[in-house]
Amino acid sequence: MGSAAELAAAALMILGYPALMLAALVPSLPAFGAAAAVTYLADHYLHRKGSYLINRLSKVRAGLSIRFLIRQLLLILLLARLSHADDLIFYRAVACFIAFYGLQAPHGALVTLIRNRRKMPVATRNVDLKSRIRIPDAPPQFLLHRSAEKMLHLDLFAVVGILVSAHLGASAAGFAGMCLTIGLGLLYVLVLTPYVRGRKIPPKAEVVLAAVDDWLAGYKPETVLYFSGSKDSAYQVNMWLETMEQLESRPLILLRERAILNNLAPTTVPVICVPGGVHLMNMDLSTVRVALYAANVGKNIHLLRVPTMKHVFIGHGDSDKLASVNPFSKVYDEVWTAGRAGRDRYALADVGVRDDDIVEVGRPQLAPIQSRQGVPAGRIPTVLYAPTWEGWDGNPGNTSIVLAGENIVRKLIAADPPVRVLYKPHPFTGTVSKQAGAAHQRITALVEKAAAQRAGDSRFTADAKAMAQAKAELARIEARLAELAGPAGERGDEAEATRDGVVDVARHQEVARLRAEWNDAYWRSFPSYEHRVITGAEPRLYDCFNVSDAMVSDISSVVSDFIASGKPYAVTDSGELGAEEFKRQNTAVRAATILTNSAAELGELLAAVRDPASDPLAGDRVELKRYLLGPDEPASIVQFNTAVTDLAVKAEARNVGQQARLSGEDGALAGAVPGPRTAAADDTDGVNAG
Repeated sequence: MGSAAELAAAALMILGYPALMLAALVPSLPAFGAAAAVTYLADHYLHRKGSYLINRLSKVRAGLSIRFLIRQLLLILLLARLSHADDLIFYRAVACFIAFYGLQAPHGALVTLIRNRRKMPVATRNVDLKSRIRIPDAPPQFLLHRSAEKMLHLDLFAVVGILVSAHLGASAAGFAGMCLTIGLGLLYVLVLTPYVRGRKIPPKAEVVLAAVDDWLAGYKPETVLYFSGSKDSAYQVNMWLETMEQLESRPLILLRERAILNNLAPTTVPVICVPGGVHLMNMDLSTVRVALYAANVGKNIHLLRVPTMKHVFIGHGDSDKLASVNPFSKVYDEVWTAGRAGRDRYALADVGVRDDDIVEVGRPQLAPIQSRQGVPAGRIPTVLYAPTWEGWDGNPGNTSIVLAGENIVRKLIAADPPVRVLYKPHPFTGTVSKQAGAAHQRITALVEKAAAQRAGDSRFTADAKAMAQAKAELARIEARLAELAGPAGERGDEAEATRDGVVDVARHQEVARLRAEWNDAYWRSFPSYEHRVITGAEPRLYDCFNVSDAMVSDISSVVSDFIASGKPYAVTDSGELGAEEFKRQNTAVRAATILTNSAAELGELLAAVRDPASDPLAGDRVELKRYLLGPDEPASIVQFNTAVTDLAVKAEARNVGQQARLSGEDGALAGAVPGPRTAAADDTDGVNAG
């Protein structure tokens, strides 16, 4: 259960049905009415919340339709127990519920047909199909959203009417309620019918695919980012969107799953989602010269088979994990890594990837991370504590939050001279381990208590007027962002989104500008000395990096990314490997202060923050940054664009060579193979024969 309210609703719904049966057997009309109301309301609430219980009930043959049917059967039982079995209303109630269930089949079939017929063979964003094919509007959302629940709830009129009739001893209310139930159910079916035929449905698959090929012929994409995966892996492609927007060649994003498209972040790059492998293999991608792959998955083969483009594995992060040296990587023409560390990683793994096929391109995603500038005068240092989550395997070395988190935060709060603490936990913290969840709650309480104490300390002062202005600015920006986002539920179905999914570039740029302004105003809206717990999507992790002077974290991509800032950092050896072994196993901690679970070594980190001149690891961090992420100059996006251009030249050279070879072979074959017989040749043969 997601909350105590959901648990209470589930308990009420489950207990409501035995109560209904008991009320029908007694019989008690008021008790039956009260129990029925409870089951209706609890069921509706759990559906609206998307409760896990609702899904589980359908697995044990207690799904939505069964629950409604049971309530209706118990109502019939109640009428019989109230001595209405010989009354006309009893028979009409039976006929009403049979007819009502008869309407469920056409209703369900129509909803399924509409959804299937509006499902596009190829879904797109930022691709102009509107001028090429006709895609009709989606049916009103209220017709299809939770349609089964809406249809079944139409029995409420009949149930209420029958209960009123049983109470009053008059059948008029029951007849009226039953007529409403049947009439509205029939109307629902009739309203859906036009959407399964004629101009209400999108064109056939071959028409849509031809329109996409026509668009491709005009756009002539040159570089493709290809991605396949589960909806939870959408972040792996989202991290490359800004890089694709900055390419000097014409970019295209190819996705294979609709779930990824639905979770894709806003972008100006054209996006085509092709679920069918045959459709992808028949798509005209003849102008593409470079294909980039962010993950090693089986569906990559559908594009890897195309020889006219060069294929590159770019991954979705650079770390010491085994996934970073997957033997599958040798199927690509090149493997691009951030820095020398990636190259050495493949050499040590010896998985068949040749050194000549590895290109160092830096990490363009890290461009927003600002380099170390030192602590501004008049501001106390800020230390970010960003632990990772506990993971699935229960390894105590995964996260510091359980064994070391409270020690770290207590020492930072008690530091003298003082520092500010920003606590930003991983969003999955506590999802697997109750201990991690409890530790997170205790750390949150520590930070919030320390913030309250500091607010009352006369040594710390803030500009209340400036903070009020920043808060007003935040409210203005948030209102404008909400206006630009549009009302909730505005999005249509897949076909409509394909038709209208061309990004408004001006709006996209305004949103980006407003998010930057929001971030600036957020940090000005509270004192620079205030301890803070930061959860949710905003402010982003990189924004926290930029306002921090040091960080404490665990082995994860967070550490690798923070290294780009050049600022001091500490990593907790929660698995108690020992400092030397910990560094040997994890390249990213070779320039870090290594903490034990007691966090006794935190003083070394704080000393480096307060006096950069005596920072013993400053030189090591510079070397490690270059080793892991490559040189600062040229900028990573420049390196990336250069690598794309160079590989595109190789792909073109290969294609030209193949054409020349095939032309040469055709010429040679033309001289070797006898041509068609002519009349003159026939005559000569006849003379020679004679």
